[in-house]
Amino acid sequence: MPIRWYGPANPTDPTYQHFARIVNLCLHGGIFAAVNSGLWFVQGMRHPWPQLGWLTGPWALIWLVQLLLVLQQRPNPEPLDPS
Repeated sequence: MPIRWYGPANPTDPTYQHFARIVNLCLHGGIFAAVNSGLWFVQGMRHPWPQLGWLTGPWALIWLVQLLLVLQQRPNPEPLDPS
């Protein structure tokens, strides 16, 4: 099931901004996984690259920092209207 935004796109809406941050986080994670798994596969097949860990480690740390920022910036839930 694809991620969708239902309703009008309002860039000033905090929920919309959070949704955009989540989409960017998922895109970054997907690119990280695809590139790193491909590089590790090529290294395992025939090309030794001892510095590959120095690429993977900081990139994973950057992704984790982005995850923490997304979690920190999430909007507060709006209270339900009892009336």
